[in-house]
Amino acid sequence: MAKAVLTTKVDPTYDDLPEQRYHFPRTYLRQIEAALGDWIVYYEPRRPSADLMRAGGKQAYFATARIASIIPDPSRPDHYYALIEDFLPFDHAVSFKDGGHYFERGLRKDDGSTNKGAFGRAVRNMSDAEYDLILAAGFAHVIGARNRERPFPDPPELVQAGFNDEPQVEFEPEFVDRRIVSSLVQRPFRDRAFSAAIKTAYNDTCAITGIKLINGGGRSEVQAAHVRPVADGGPDSVRNGIALSGTVHWMFDRGLISVDDDYSLLIARGSVPDTIMRLVNPEHRLLLPSRHDECPHQQFLKYHRAKVFRG
Repeated sequence: MAKAVLTTKVDPTYDDLPEQRYHFPRTYLRQIEAALGDWIVYYEPRRPSADLMRAGGKQAYFATARIASIIPDPSRPDHYYALIEDFLPFDHAVSFKDGGHYFERGLRKDDGSTNKGAFGRAVRNMSDAEYDLILAAGFAHVIGARNRERPFPDPPELVQAGFNDEPQVEFEPEFVDRRIVSSLVQRPFRDRAFSAAIKTAYNDTCAITGIKLINGGGRSEVQAAHVRPVADGGPDSVRNGIALSGTVHWMFDRGLISVDDDYSLLIARGSVPDTIMRLVNPEHRLLLPSRHDECPHQQFLKYHRAKVFRG
């Protein structure tokens, strides 16, 4: 097996849903097969769509996941789907290079410039060492190596090293990468990474009340809620998450509140006290992240309405 980089756009040309599937032509079948059963990182290019006049993509690695299987596309000859498991967004995007250092060695020419030919390939295999470095950078907040980046800075956040609330020994640089990889499927690590990504996307603001909750120590008190529950196969994706205050999170998980496809709020009649209703933002619509690719995906909202909502 080998690690791989999979390129996907905000408005993908192919039938990608990065949390669940990656659509690709036969051109990349060999590279995808080499990564079958192994971990990959997703990369967002400069152009967010097929429109060559548009720019503004992150030009960064933004998540990791694992390729579970490969199946042919039944409707498009010579195309395939890589079915994805264990998707997890980084707590911040990682640029493809840091100063003169390229995370993928193959992207750097001998003269130090970018190898545009290699960069043009949507799927690129990579070594374990390259993958480990990207993970260490992408989960730097989760492992306590840096403060979480916020769109609008607040007082410095107290960062706790480790993956849960138990005391942790300090990370040894030579061991940190392997420890991250071994923790990718563990709930404490995934919960912390998911929480950091959601809080950043929603700027620490409850998407239903509009209240921003930062405690005296600078820590965000807003919670990260899954739209489709993890127990029901929901991914740890920003598009399957919403930032909510504690009380609203409790009601959302119990189906007292849901969200329509146009992001208007749905309230279970007679189940939500007037005192809580007065906290809901005046528009009665979900307050969304600034990036549309971080907004809740309709597939997950539909599941919540059908399987969780009591309205």
